[in-house]
Parts: sequence; structure tokens; C-alpha cells
Amino acid sequence: MHFPSDDRVPTRLRLLSLSEDVLVEVGADGDHLVAFTRWGEIRIDDASPLVFECLQRMSLGPVSVENLPGVGESFLLWKSGRDDDSCEPWYRLWRVLEQLGGCVEQSLGLDDDTEPVLSVQPVCRTARFWLPPDIEPDRPIKLSRFSGLRACDEQLLIESPVVRCKVVLHRPPATWLIGSLCRATSIAELASELRLPVAVITDVVAYLVAGGMVLLGEQGERPRFAEDDDQRLLPWSHHDLMFHARSRMGRHGEHSGAVFPYVDRMAAPPVTKDPPPGPRFPLYQPELTELAGRDPSLTAVVEDDRSHRRFPSRPLTAKQLGELLFRVARIRWTKLVNTVDGISYLVSDRPYLSTADLYELELYLSLDRCAGLSRGSYHYDPREHALTMINDSDPDLVELMDAAKVAAGSTQRPAALITVTSRVARLAWMYSGIAYSTTLKHVGALQQTLQLEATAMGLASCPVAVGDGIAADLALRLDWPAEVSVGEFIVGGRP
Repeated sequence: MHFPSDDRVPTRLRLLSLSEDVLVEVGADGDHLVAFTRWGEIRIDDASPLVFECLQRMSLGPVSVENLPGVGESFLLWKSGRDDDSCEPWYRLWRVLEQLGGCVEQSLGLDDDTEPVLSVQPVCRTARFWLPPDIEPDRPIKLSRFSGLRACDEQLLIESPVVRCKVVLHRPPATWLIGSLCRATSIAELASELRLPVAVITDVVAYLVAGGMVLLGEQGERPRFAEDDDQRLLPWSHHDLMFHARSRMGRHGEHSGAVFPYVDRMAAPPVTKDPPPGPRFPLYQPELTELAGRDPSLTAVVEDDRSHRRFPSRPLTAKQLGELLFRVARIRWTKLVNTVDGISYLVSDRPYLSTADLYELELYLSLDRCAGLSRGSYHYDPREHALTMINDSDPDLVELMDAAKVAAGSTQRPAALITVTSRVARLAWMYSGIAYSTTLKHVGALQQTLQLEATAMGLASCPVAVGDGIAADLALRLDWPAEVSVGEFIVGGRP
């Protein structure tokens, strides 16, 4: 692979710009500037024409530091090693850029193209302005194990939950390098392998290091990197830490919360899934007054609450399952909600907790031993409080039950397995960025309610830590990924 030019090494350009949503204006008294950003307003006490003109230029797109009005010459003097009053214009702008760190995008350009090679873009307000480090040609370098590469807006994007920025790869020199950084290497080795100018590789790597995507190591028989022994990072896998960071506000720059991201592209998903075709079995509905009269107190239930992993051979009954599902998951009412923006959607109320009453979870019962109901897998209809048989395949049932038995650490199949699924669109239609993390919270709320109610009824029960997604998809006829399995819960008689 050869660098697409003649023998001339292109000049590298340090480009600065403000995030596209940033607006800079002169304050009311004219003695300060105000930057309006996604993070809020930032007051800049330096209202000099030099600073204001530089920020205005940066708001229009990437501009090289050398071309910033009143700053370029002082920057070149500072870059050459000067540190006196002649560098003051650059220092003045530098102090402002440090204040605006979460809004300053830094890009690397080459003088042979109008598009940058790469851009380092802040994703949180605590991001800081930085200067590319000096890196020795033989210094070990490697891509962080938390860096993830994906396509976005027809470009390649590197993200990491560990750092406060993302890196957009605009041109081949950057993308070529990334593919060679999965192992420990050096700038000198990269220049030899990729046949790129050392100066270009050095600057690209410096930006990747400053952005936190590439690590600097220490020389040795086997290069060591700080990330290898960081006790704070060792317990985290890449996907767990990325999931955590993206499901909380503050460590990414995407929209988050109830912003209705798909309201113009899809209708509001229904309150419940349409009952599948198959034999229907209405379930027993207890009288609430009778339950209130004979149930133990909440304190007694909580103190008696235990996860049971041993189950007797005797079956459950259809009446017990009906009562359990009635206590936990039936729909008590539905109503239409209208937002101030004129958006309408239906919500429902059920005994367990669900954010904004959306209730995206569906329940499926796989029955091994239940008096009054045949072996097989069923879908629960919370509106009609009824089961629909969807699969009577014995091999499919055995696979689900055996997976649950192993995951629960039991020696015997439970009488009943409840598989919880999520219609993700029901949440994602309203919530941006947090739909899946929210559905997992709902699974926990549902499992807790199931456990308490099963205890109150004198049943043995146990939430299952992990399930077989493929087995559930096949046995329960799920339309993955529109509907995905997210949790399991086993129920049986007490030993």
C-alpha cells in the first residue's frame, strides 16, 4: 500500500473548529462573550476583537491555527520554541480554548486536500483542549481494548467509554493506521509496513493518543501499557463499559431521554402484542379481597423470600399459575396520553413497575408439569388474562428447561419457566439511547414482583441469571430483533 502522492511529504495542518451547535455572541455590556452550547452558557471574560474573530472563524468550520487572524504568527513563533511576549496572542486564545474544551473540535489536515484526515470531537462538557504529544518513533503504541470502530454518516467513527471524545476518520491514512494498531507496534514499524511518511504517521498517532484511542507503552521484552494493570478497568469488558456509558448521560454526545426520536417514522407501538394464533386457555382470576385477607404481611414475605433451586416432582396447577400472573402482570387499565407537543400514545397499568407506563415486556410460559395445562410453551395475554399455546414441540421445551435448570444451578427441571421478552420499539419510540438499559431495569422490577408474590403464595421460585437467546427465539417463535428475550424466572412447588 503506497501513499497516494509523489515523493513530497505533505504539510500537516492543525485545524480548530467549534462544535456545530455552538453560537458565540458579545455579552449585553460588551465586556465579555457568551458561548451558547449544548452544555449551557459559558461566559468568556476576554471580549477582545482577536478572540471574538477567531471564535467566529472557528464556528464556520475547521481552520488552521496559522490562518487565524492575529494568532497565526504568534503560534508559529511558539511552535519554533519562543516563549515571550510575541506569543501572547496565541496564549490568549489558548486560555479561551481551554475554557471551551467541551466545544472545541481538533482536526489534522494535509495541505494536499481540503478534507481533514481525522477529527477529534468532544462528547461531554468535561472534555479539555489539548496539544498533540511528542511521540518517539520507537515508543510502543497500541489501540485501547475499549476502542470500538463503526460506520456513521458514511464515515468511520472510533468511540471509547473511557475517554471524553470520539474520533472521526475522514481519509485513508487514518483508517490504514487503525487496522495496524490492534497489536503493540511503533511509528517506525508502521512507516515501514504501510509505506507512509513518518511525519504523517507521527501526527496521526499523536491525535489518536491525545484522543485516548491509542495507548503509549513502555519498552521491554513485552511492551506494557497502563491499561493492562489498571485495577479500575480490569473488571470491565468492552461491551459492558460501553453499554454503561451510553445508557447514562454525560459520557456521550447523543440525544438521551424522552425525545420521541422515531415519531415521524413509525406509529406508536401498541400497548400489547397481538395474541398469536393457537389454542386459548383463560386463566383463573382470584378475588382481591380474599387475597388481602389471607396473604402474609409484606414484612413477612420479604423475610421469608428465598430463591429456591430444588423443586419437587409434583406439578403446579393451572389455578396457581393463573393467580400468580393475575397478581403480577395483568392489565388493570389503559388510557390515552397526549404530550404538550401533540404526540398521542396508549399506556397501561399493571402491578409491577414500568417507566411512563409503557410496559414493553411480554411473558411466555414453558410448562413441564402443570395440572390442567399441556406441556409446551404459551404466550400470556395480560389484557384478557389468558394463555395461548404457541409450541408443543418436546425437544424445544426440553432445551429451554434444561438451559434454565443449569443456569439456576438446579438438579431438576422446574415445573414452569417464565421467559420475559422486550418489544424494544415500545420504549425506543419514546426514549433515545436508554431504551435497552430501561428494559433491563423493568426485568428486575418484574422478577422482584414475581419472587415476592410467589413467596406469598407458598411457591418456590428463582430468577435465572442468563438464558439461551437462540433457543428462546426458536421455541417461542420470536421475531428477533423486534422482540428479544431479556430474562427468565422459574416457578415450582416448594420442597
